[in-house]
This record gives sequence, C-alpha cells and structure tokens, in this order.
Amino acid sequence: MFWIRLRSSVILVIAALLLLFAGGWVLGAGLFVLSLTAYLELMRAAGRARTAAGTEKKETRAEEKPEMPPLLAKGSVGILEGIGLAGTVLYYAVLLTEEEPIYLLGVLGLVFLGMMAAYVLTFPAHQAGQVMTAFFSFFYGPVLFSFLWLTRELPGGIYMVWLIFISSWICDTCAYLSGMAFGRHKLTPVLSPKKSVEGAVGGVLGSALVGALFGHLLLNGIFEDQEMALICAVLCAAGAVISQIGDLAASGIKRDHGIKDYGRLIPGHGGVMDRFDSVLFTAPIIYYLAILLISFE
Repeated sequence: MFWIRLRSSVILVIAALLLLFAGGWVLGAGLFVLSLTAYLELMRAAGRARTAAGTEKKETRAEEKPEMPPLLAKGSVGILEGIGLAGTVLYYAVLLTEEEPIYLLGVLGLVFLGMMAAYVLTFPAHQAGQVMTAFFSFFYGPVLFSFLWLTRELPGGIYMVWLIFISSWICDTCAYLSGMAFGRHKLTPVLSPKKSVEGAVGGVLGSALVGALFGHLLLNGIFEDQEMALICAVLCAAGAVISQIGDLAASGIKRDHGIKDYGRLIPGHGGVMDRFDSVLFTAPIIYYLAILLISFE
C-alpha cells in the first residue's frame, strides 16, 4: 500500500506542476474535470440518489463496495444531478471567459433557482434535503475548486498558488510528524481520534515557517517594498487552520454516511475529495487574504 500511495503521490505532484505552470485554459480544463468528479463523489457520499420519492438506495458502508454515482449507474440522470452538472459546465465557461469574478455569482444564483424550480415543479418527487445536498455538493466541489484558477490568475499567481498547497499538504505532513512526536491531547476524540492538538499546532507552525521561507526566496523580488516573508507566513498559518477544518469536515461527511473513501480514482488515496478536501477549504482563504494583504499594483 505504501508504494501504491507513493506512486500515486508522485503522479499527482507531476500533474499538479504541469497544470499550475501551464495555467489558463489548460488549468481550467483540469479543474473542470476534477470538479465534475468531486461533485459526483459528494452526491454519492451524501446519499442523494434515490430510485423514487421516499425510497433511498442502500447506504454504502465502509466494508462494502461503494455504489456507483447516479451518472454512472444504469438509468437516467436525476434532474437535480443534471442541473448540478450543467451548472458546473456553465460556471467554468464563465470562469474561463469573463474577467470579472462577479459574474460567477450569477451562475450560483441560476443553479440555485434551477434546483428550486425542479423541486417545486416535480413536488413531491424530491425532498428539500435533496435540493440542499445537490446545491451543497455543487458549491463544495466545483465552486471551491475554481479558487485555484482565480489564485493562479493573480499577479505572480504562478507562485501565489503554491501557498494553497503549503497551507494544506505541508500542514498535513507537519501535523502528522508533530502528532507522532508530541501528541498528547486529542483534537476531536470522536471524529478523528488520531489527531492531536499538538499535531494541529505543529501543522500551523510548519506551514507558517515554510510559507515565510517561500515568500522570502521567491516573492520578495516580485512584490517589492512588501514584507512577503511575513505576509506569506500569515497566509499559510491561516490557511493551515482552515485546511484542518476542511479535512475534518470531509471526514465527518464520510462518517455520517458510512463510507471509507469518496472514490477509487486515485490508487492508495481514494477519490478526488479524499486528496483535495483540505485544498478546497484553503484555496478561497489564500485568494481573499492575498487580495487583502498584498498590493498587486
């Protein structure tokens, strides 16, 4: 299992490097595919698919083989799934063609109204909880993934976007090592018994230190007359806190619905959501804090 995870990790890093350095439409296309996959994984995990009103499919348990997402199963795609998928296509079309991110809010509104219209026009075929789950899955996957592209499009974005991964993946590594060495107090005893307060603090400090080094070595020359080491340390520390919340939130959803992994797309890691759960929470924080704290003029 270790070598499978290592091989998958190497492939993921190479793919991430290629996509992030390419940027533009190449990155947008990659994020679009990841977004569609994440949306379907979340819909399955949340138990959205139903064969008829009030009749739920059998819940997937950790020891059982996960059921296929509604889109891949036999039969037609449910209307809520369809609206979410169509909304993802529209969202990324606007993302890649419009310079003003404000238009993306319009797409969010259209998707929400479309799902509500489907709810009322087909009542009682769908329950209110299904609509909420469908919109939540659309926001959690496709929308949060888009902040990777938005961050990459900032001035110096080819460097800025790596702060997202420092805040998530470096935090994860530092938290693990700190927890192994110093862990005494459980962070969330029920949700994730192996995580410790000491590990969480170590993850934040480790991310801040790596972020400061990254800012000093790579960003000081781009953003002159700004304390980029300090700014990047603050960004990565804040991102690391949020990344751990994202990781725990994704774990909570899996526990709620009795599944071990969101999917099997990435050998040794699970699905897209298993690998990018913390990244999705971190990306918007880094994007907005960067706009707030860094002068791009």
